[in-house]
Amino acid sequence: MRAFFNQAAADERGYPSAIDPRIYHVKIVLEHIGAAPLGRVADIGCGKGRYARLVKERFSAASVVAVDLAEAMLARVPEGIERVAATMTALPLASGSCDAAYATESLEHAVDIPAAVAELARIVRPGGRIVIIDKNAGAWGRLETPEWERWFGRKELERLLRRHCRRVSSRFISYWEDVQPDGLFLAWLAEK
Repeated sequence: MRAFFNQAAADERGYPSAIDPRIYHVKIVLEHIGAAPLGRVADIGCGKGRYARLVKERFSAASVVAVDLAEAMLARVPEGIERVAATMTALPLASGSCDAAYATESLEHAVDIPAAVAELARIVRPGGRIVIIDKNAGAWGRLETPEWERWFGRKELERLLRRHCRRVSSRFISYWEDVQPDGLFLAWLAEK
């Protein structure tokens, strides 16, 4: 998987360095994590840091750490953002060291989903915020996907997050706020 994403870093069309800040996925991340004071925020499975860049722009006083498996992806993360090469199941960040963490279309690549969710929750302090945005298992087959990719049922990730968080909710979303969700994407929001 690491080799795949290191090679994919050269593919700007499939794995872009930037994202339109008007996309609803971005708005959800910024609103949910910004509801509490931010000192440190972790972007888990950051790719080239397209969300991390927008988080840093919006919350300039926050320290943003971009975590990804592929070193070639991390090499494209913007300056001013800490870069960490690691798997989602073994994050080299201290327990409770982040005020918020998010995983946007990256949990689907984890080799052990319960362990990855546990790690995501472990690094967030009590009262901190977590966002996961990923694809709905009920829509499987709508997109061509690598053999290792996994999509999730709404209740499946709610259950995993509830093991570690006191508040958990989820909802279907689309790329654009004014477009009715078509069942492809889900957002899970949690407070530890």
